[in-house]
Amino acid sequence: MLIIPLAFMACSGVQKPTHTLADPSASAKTQDLYSRVWQLARKGVMFGHQDDLAYGVGWSAPNGKSDVFAVCADYPAVFGWDLGHLELGSTHNLDSVPFIGMAKFAIMVDSMGGINTFSWHCDNPLTGGSTWDIGTPGVVSSILPGGVKHQEYNLWLDRLADFFSSLLDSKGDAIPVIFRPFHEQSGSWFWWGYNHCASNEFIELWQYTFKYLTETKRVNNLIYSFSTAGIPEHSSEFSDRYPGDEYVDMVGVDLYQMPEQQNSDFASTLARNLNIITQFAASRGKLPAITEIGFEQIPYPTWWTEVFYPSVKDFSISYALFWRNAFNRPNHYYAPYPGQASEEDFKAFYSLPETLFLKDIAK
Repeated sequence: MLIIPLAFMACSGVQKPTHTLADPSASAKTQDLYSRVWQLARKGVMFGHQDDLAYGVGWSAPNGKSDVFAVCADYPAVFGWDLGHLELGSTHNLDSVPFIGMAKFAIMVDSMGGINTFSWHCDNPLTGGSTWDIGTPGVVSSILPGGVKHQEYNLWLDRLADFFSSLLDSKGDAIPVIFRPFHEQSGSWFWWGYNHCASNEFIELWQYTFKYLTETKRVNNLIYSFSTAGIPEHSSEFSDRYPGDEYVDMVGVDLYQMPEQQNSDFASTLARNLNIITQFAASRGKLPAITEIGFEQIPYPTWWTEVFYPSVKDFSISYALFWRNAFNRPNHYYAPYPGQASEEDFKAFYSLPETLFLKDIAK
């Protein structure tokens, strides 16, 4: 059973907007969250975790638990979820999380004062294959206006709109969430990736998706996050697919430490990526974030305080979302759990004033 102390509950009122969202019809609650994240970014980096309440190492609980809470007696500030297979009308996402349960968790997170972010590993609409099915060209063009799968893509967006609109608080207002579609576009492992569509096609897809959700479906509780994969030395692969300031609220990078990678090499790569992202975000007036990150199995016992934190402490980053702790894939985890090698170091990391968890942001 998920136990949430009442002292953690959010009780702040709507603040005067200081930053404008891309959606001109964004709800007051959505604008309030956006302004709040800007303020929090000046205090430190929020810790996030994918599917934190849905499952963890050795457990899957419909009523919610948390590996992070089991280690430090606090929850993440940011909770990540994925909508893959929602477009198909499925009851569960590609990681076996029921969408009904996901919606309940997201609403719970909002009531706790936490922040929700949604990615979308959608299937290949042209072939019917997975999101990693990249063998057939022309997928993006097939779902743009005039394409053979355009109406099917509209149906997919209708299902997303229905889900986002169902996320209602106790007053019946839609809760605000961060939406991160078509992520890691600078890589080529997804069907919308760099080698599988032209830059103008990707930009048109993003802009069409934004307009359909905000204007056609009147979904006005979304903060739009544009995130790239690790940025190469020449960053045009990131910026040449940027959809435009009027379609984006946040910019981020997904970056993982590989098993064969030295800690020092990863730390310098992360710092270089953050330097690019924060400068680009500042020039556009957008919020920067580490939209996915992690080191599978966290084999280095002091990785949190000696590798990750020193790499980010000098940058103003809103949050860092660590990937999931799978319940059905042994050794596929990115946050510590009781008894894991980095548990004690994570507690030290948690105690740093500049690392923000739920208790820190829900005050």
